[in-house]
Order: sequence, then structure tokens, then C-alpha cells
Amino acid sequence: MIRIYKYGEVANEEIFARTEVKMDVAGIVSEIIENVRKNGDDALFAYCEKFDRVTLSSLEVTPEEIDEAFASVDAEFIRVMTKAKENIYEFHKRQVRNSFVIQETDGVVMGQRVTPIERVGLYVPGGTAAYPSSVLMNSVPAKIAGCATIVMVTPPSKDGKVNPAILAAAKIAGVDRIFKVGGAQAVAALAYGTETVPAVDKIVGPGNAFVAEAKKQVFGKVAIDMIAGPSEILVVADDTCNADVVAADLLSQAEHDKLASAVLVTDSERLAYDVQAALERQIPKLLRHEIARASIDNNGKIIVAENLMSAIDIANEIAPEHLEICTDNPFDYLSKIRHAGSIFMGKYCPEALGDYFAGPNHTLPTSGTARFSSPLSVDDFVKKSQFTYYTAEALDAVADDVALFARQEGLTAHAESAIARKPK
Repeated sequence: MIRIYKYGEVANEEIFARTEVKMDVAGIVSEIIENVRKNGDDALFAYCEKFDRVTLSSLEVTPEEIDEAFASVDAEFIRVMTKAKENIYEFHKRQVRNSFVIQETDGVVMGQRVTPIERVGLYVPGGTAAYPSSVLMNSVPAKIAGCATIVMVTPPSKDGKVNPAILAAAKIAGVDRIFKVGGAQAVAALAYGTETVPAVDKIVGPGNAFVAEAKKQVFGKVAIDMIAGPSEILVVADDTCNADVVAADLLSQAEHDKLASAVLVTDSERLAYDVQAALERQIPKLLRHEIARASIDNNGKIIVAENLMSAIDIANEIAPEHLEICTDNPFDYLSKIRHAGSIFMGKYCPEALGDYFAGPNHTLPTSGTARFSSPLSVDDFVKKSQFTYYTAEALDAVADDVALFARQEGLTAHAESAIARKPK
């Protein structure tokens, strides 16, 4: 059963404690990466047999397989995914940054060029659940950015096929190539390339502890989006809220993972106990009730705060991945929120809207990292280059200043490179 605390009666570290994964995966992942680097496709085929229990004849998904999968998916779901893609596109197209040029001083031209990352790798999980929504959320911003090639990796099922909904989403999103490989070995393949899987410049997408560790270990060889932890939701709710609705929102994240965190912060002790009871009624009815039960019992919390402003302060302390403000006047509090991945405003905006349909991205900072990081966006798929141009006259006017600065740092060759260009 979820625990209820009164804020101030227990230590903050107990309220804000997070269950940590007690698993040393670094050594295992390091061996997998090295094996893939040395043995390429042979290593990938072997890992498919070992971890996925399937013998593959080829790694790449064919166009025929994609078309077959697309045709097998319910037409109504295709319609919904297509509409979701349009919503994601409409939101993210406003994130596009433009290059700029500055010519404010005679003889000086400076600027910044924004160019797309050429090759992007998308990891899509295929374990306890398949997430076609992640395909859309990661691919659409990359397309908007202008990435030339989007490569997707996802583990095969025991019949050697990829979940049809994932392939359908990839077709809708415009993914260029798809490979039947998952786990740390997929990340290694994207980072270093094999005979079949092309190396990419950046890897994005969620995964388990092994995938997260692999992304961490290949960072530097390639860029990554973030190291995401288990899912989180924090609901701020007042006495006017429906306990069954609040409980359902908490469970929307609890069903993801036994390590997921679902927290309610409220100024109503009555609502706290009503939500506790509602959770007990709803959990047994869930398809993933065992996962939700473990998440709620081990990581779930209800915190009773003195008032809603105190609740907002608590939310800022936790810096949750998903934050719901379940009040009739949510915009009164929006400017007070400093740390949150994605904010859902009002009583009719469940977090599930963001997961699937509304348009803002669902790849979000977790584990308190919303204090300093942001949701996935078009910015994650571009890079910036600076350029500078000086005429001879413009350089002559500042060469002595540049040389003075360089000599102050003991770098006389730097100074000479500026002075040498002065007229003799």
C-alpha cells in the first residue's frame, strides 16, 4: 500500500528517497561492446540467439516486412498514430533554430551555422512492452532537423519478427533503416558500425539498465540524448479532485516499471486517504498489476502539504519527469515551477496525453535531472558551427589587444599569430 506522509514530520531524504538499481552491469556491457567492435555481425547474431532466443538469417528489416506489418495493424490505430505524428510535428517545428550573421563592425563578419546531425540511431525497446510512441517522438524531431539518415534498432521476438506496431510507426515517421537487434549490443553496433549496421553520430531512445549503461560507455565516440532512469510522475492535487482520477494518473506511470515512481502531493488529508483507497481498488484490475503493485508499494508516496504553494515547492525539490497540476486554476502556478520535465495543466490533462498524442515530446529527464536538462527536441538533432571573418584593417585594429591577452596566458605563439599579420 502506498505510504502517506505529512510534510515536515519526516526527513526530506526519506520523502525524496529513490530506489536505486542494485545491479552491476558495467562489466557485462563493456564485454558486449568490445565483442561487437571486434566481431561485428557475428557477435550480433550470437547475442540474438543468447538473449532473444531466435536465430536470424539477416539483421535488417526488409521493405516487404515493413509493408506486411503496416497492413496487419488495425486501420484505426494507423489513423491515430498518423494524427499523433501530425501533432508532434506541429509542436516541434516551432523549435527550429536559424543560423545568424553579425556585421555590426566594419571589416568583421561573425555568425553561427545550424546544421543537422547526419546519422541518427534510434533505440526502441521491445521487452515487457513495445512503444510505437517512442518511434514517433524520437523520429519526428530528427526529420524536422533535417537528419539525412535515421537508423532504428529494436529486438526481435521469438519468431524473428519485429512488433508490427513499431514497424508501422517507423513507416509513418519516415525511418530509413531498421535492424533486428536490441540491448547493449545494439548500442555498440550503432556506435561503431558492423558489416550490416551503419555507425551513427548520435544515439537516442529509452532502454533498460544495460542499454543505459551502453549509451554511457559509448558517449564520446557518439553523442547520446540522455541517461534515462525509471519513469516518474508527481501529481499536485487539491481537495476538489476526484480520487479515482488521481489514482489512475499515478498508476499510468507505476505500470511502466517496478522501479517507477508515483507521487501525490496534496493539501487535503481527505484526498490523500481517498487516493490510497482508490489505488487498492484499481491495481488488481490492471493488466500489469504485478508491476504496478511493486512500484506503488516500494516507490509510491503521498505527501500532505500545508498548502498548494508548499506542494509546488516540494515538486521543485523532486524535479519530476512528469508533473500534473490538478487544480481548476493551474496557470496560477505555472510560473512558480522551476524543475520539471513536462507539465500537464488542469484536471483534464492526464500525463497519457503527453505520452502519445498532444505533441510535446515524451522523452524526458528523470531522477531529478530536470534541474538542469530538457525534453528531447529538435535541438538534439542539430549542431552549431561558429564562423569569424576579419579584414586586414579590422585585425590591425585589435591585434595588439589579442597579443596582450595571449602573453598574459604565457602563449607567445598565439600572440605572434596576431602580430605577424600587422603591416610592417
